[in-house]
Amino acid sequence: LIERYGADTARLYTMFTAPPEATLEWNDAAVEGSYRFLRRVWNFGVKHEAALKAGIAVDRSQNVTFSKAAKALRLDIHTVLKQANYDYERMQYNTVVSALMKMLNTLDDAALSDSTEDAAALAECVSILLRVLYPVCPHIAFTLWTDLGCAAGCGDLLDTAWPEVDDTALLRDEIELMLQINGKLRGSIVVPASADKAL
Repeated sequence: LIERYGADTARLYTMFTAPPEATLEWNDAAVEGSYRFLRRVWNFGVKHEAALKAGIAVDRSQNVTFSKAAKALRLDIHTVLKQANYDYERMQYNTVVSALMKMLNTLDDAALSDSTEDAAALAECVSILLRVLYPVCPHIAFTLWTDLGCAAGCGDLLDTAWPEVDDTALLRDEIELMLQINGKLRGSIVVPASADKAL
């Protein structure tokens, strides 16, 4: 398996297929799925290399104004990070891998612009993905971390701090309220999160 797919695929498959206390049922198709996921991570990094390097260069000590799409991306990634941190503490590695898959899907679906602010949000979120991936798949995570410029901006992956959930990223500007009449859903309305209940 290691000769065909690499050690990272074997590790990912073993951790994703069953919790540590359960018996693993081998499935060749699932091994292919783990390999495809890692290939998607690699391809995403290669595709967005220029934007990621530009985003890492942004000085985050200054207040960065994120676009609506970047805020949505950060909200989703930090929400999943919060769950992944909890799962790592409980040693529920199968759900950690599931969180990594959610992160990648969120990154793939993000409709970001070419602005430096959006590049900074993308770089932040990819660096979170790579740090959460590192204990599971150290080889691909380390290589991408170095090749995408994260090492130049944040230091060596082995010495970099574990990602922390940014509470400001979890704040919503708008919330969606469901409209019901006689218990049946009739529509929805988006209002500012700071709106008064009387409105």
